[in-house]
Amino acid sequence: MFWGLANGGGLACASAVGVLGYSVFFLQALKTVPAGKAAMVVALNPVLTMLFAALLFRERVNAVMCLGLGLAVTGALYALSGGALGELVSSSSGVGEWLLLGCAACWVAYTLIGRIVLTRVDALTTTTATALIGAALLLMASIALEGSSAWTGLAKAPAVAWYSVVALALGATALAYAWYLKGVQELGAGAAAAYMSLVPLFGMLLSSVWLGEPITNSLLGGGATAIFGMLLMNIGRMRLERASHSAAA
Repeated sequence: MFWGLANGGGLACASAVGVLGYSVFFLQALKTVPAGKAAMVVALNPVLTMLFAALLFRERVNAVMCLGLGLAVTGALYALSGGALGELVSSSSGVGEWLLLGCAACWVAYTLIGRIVLTRVDALTTTTATALIGAALLLMASIALEGSSAWTGLAKAPAVAWYSVVALALGATALAYAWYLKGVQELGAGAAAAYMSLVPLFGMLLSSVWLGEPITNSLLGGGATAIFGMLLMNIGRMRLERASHSAAA
């Protein structure tokens, strides 16, 4: 049964980390961190997912994928720290940077939990269930932390704010989560997460065009390194797939 104990527990855990945890960490971080820099943290998601998928689910990796993983992590952290990697572990690190690292942890957990849930529940149903459960969790967190008075401001919100909310709900949440989980179901956790390497590139470009945020040297250098690492990971994965097909033939 869909609402069996195992399925229900898995969906609840996925909702807690992938919807509640990720949303709270990310949106709170955006209060203090530029959007382009925030998008860079997504480069950590595929490498951490690949690492834990190999450890927990025995997904195969090779030397090329490990090299790409190292480059991607280094590039993402370099951009995240503004070119000063030591600041991430020093007292001068901002709260926003640590919140972004929390985002990466939540997304990795969501992907790995989703991989288990998707063995019993289809991608669209999983997305719908996690969105509904996550919405309930977010509502409870909002009332508990901000109080009901925070909701009165919705009536005075400008039209552009509502347009942004609709775009987040339909594009960045409903479609994105459904397509991503379908990718996890078809390709596996590590392979699907590798496509997240495109997010930092689009994040930096669109934040510069739409929000007028500057593209710094640390963002460019770190972003290029992270994306190159992602490419190496994909090359390594394709080599593994070719080797598997040749062995099967």
